[in-house]
Amino acid sequence: MDRNRSHAAALMLEKLRRFITPLAVEQRTVDLVGTRIAYTLKRSSRRRSIGLRIDNHGLTVSMPLRASEKWLHDVLQDKAHWVVTKLENWQAKQPISSQWRDGQPITFIGEALTLRVAVGLFAAPPQLHSAQLTVHVTDDANEALIEQTVKQWYQHEAKKLFKERVAHYAPLMNVTPRMLKLSSARTQWGSCTTQGDVRLNWQLIKMPLHLIDYVVVHELAHLIEMNHSAAFWQVVALACPDYAKRRRELKQWQISPS
Repeated sequence: MDRNRSHAAALMLEKLRRFITPLAVEQRTVDLVGTRIAYTLKRSSRRRSIGLRIDNHGLTVSMPLRASEKWLHDVLQDKAHWVVTKLENWQAKQPISSQWRDGQPITFIGEALTLRVAVGLFAAPPQLHSAQLTVHVTDDANEALIEQTVKQWYQHEAKKLFKERVAHYAPLMNVTPRMLKLSSARTQWGSCTTQGDVRLNWQLIKMPLHLIDYVVVHELAHLIEMNHSAAFWQVVALACPDYAKRRRELKQWQISPS
């Protein structure tokens, strides 16, 4: 009798599962090759397969709305080594968060600088001398204030340098951007609109000049070819013959959270 009741209860539970719509998004954990992994599960009625994606948010699993837990389990275990390795590699690439205090190393146009924090009753513009950037703040324990001061200095310098580099390359490429703007995008170094607006990420100011120039040329080339076709790369090559080398080097840089 007990066995029959258990079987009946299992059938009833299975029927209920068919009528209950699963959650569209869930936060879950799973053990993969001895590592506890947190992940986001997304269900969609439009999906026909289970897909895995790893980015700065971690592991995201997308699956059909009513796919079985067994299918999900099998896919995760089958891809276990791939998931753990990818997560470790992604984490290793993340920029180390800066400690905004006196003596902190920072980068400016590819050169290493030492951040110097001077305390005073009144704030004053940062001063670059030799290999040191001195920022003047009212509270040297306020790292957010120091970070904001350095960021504003970076952006001020970026506006000047980017304007100069665009003024240099635009006539050579026979293009005229409508407007040049700074960008704070988290995933793009630059962009160009169909209206002719060029946007350059202010964090480019940390890079060596030859990489800044590559991004400038890349975006100006979009004023001629709004794509990444062979014709586009031919335009880039006219102003930047070694663009492929610079492009590979650019991939070694990461946009810092800001």
